[in-house]
Amino acid sequence: MPDEKTLEDIQYHLYVLEKIKRGQDDIDNGRSCSHQEAKEKLSRWLSK
Repeated sequence: MPDEKTLEDIQYHLYVLEKIKRGQDDIDNGRSCSHQEAKEKLSRWLSK
């Protein structure tokens, strides 16, 4: 492992990998929406 990597760098890398894995799991289990659905939801949230 390179000497210039800090513990914080490693922790952040692991954090990002875990978030990606969770996102992939959500997609695999039907917990996602299309781009158009996301745009519509965001539009409704911002208009409140």
